[in-house]
Amino acid sequence: MNLTRRHRRLLYRAVPFAVAAAVVLAGCGSVDELGTGEPAPSVSVQPRPEPLWPAWSSTSSEAPGAETATHQPPPEPLAGLPKLGKGGLGTVDFRKVLRADPRLKPLADRGEIDRPGQVGLRPPLRTDLTGDGRPELLVAADTESGRSVLTVYTEREGRVYPVLFTTGKRVRVETLGPDLLVRGHCTDGGEQAVRFHWDGVRMSTVSDIKSYKNKSGKKTEGSGETDGRTRDTDGRR
Repeated sequence: MNLTRRHRRLLYRAVPFAVAAAVVLAGCGSVDELGTGEPAPSVSVQPRPEPLWPAWSSTSSEAPGAETATHQPPPEPLAGLPKLGKGGLGTVDFRKVLRADPRLKPLADRGEIDRPGQVGLRPPLRTDLTGDGRPELLVAADTESGRSVLTVYTEREGRVYPVLFTTGKRVRVETLGPDLLVRGHCTDGGEQAVRFHWDGVRMSTVSDIKSYKNKSGKKTEGSGETDGRTRDTDGRR
């Protein structure tokens, strides 16, 4: 091809712009999707807490709040209850479970109640709190003192384990996604809302919020930080 001197000068000037355009297009070609034959990027591993001075750390926590939870021994199965069949907690007589639990045995034979202000056992409830597709057993008892007792049981390999025991005044229980929300009245006039989450061993406290009503009747929160603390087996923290 015979190019005049003028044509060659125009061609040389166009080359840098063509290269720049190619670079821009190459950079935009795979913004939203992978190119043909391009491997998918690996999933990044989330950071885990690592102690800087291990000798000063009582345990290596996998997440905030895990250290507090490990201070308690894992729940023991109810010794006085034989292994459950295939139906698990979905079919067992809840009173047999209560009689096998030393803390609930005194309340096991009380009558059932259907509304607040009465003394006795609320109708037992069954719902999945651990995410394994099998229901946990929830039992609540209202006592003469005005306080309520809430216990949650789970089943593993036919054995029944108490994974939550808590008490409160005029207790209301709700589910919040996979979590359990327990509301109760405080002696100082406030209202307490404690959120429990399954941690693989027991139902652990992930938040504990106390609120008060001001003069206008609106609620104000007294504390709402996530503390990661766990209720002890006797209802304390």
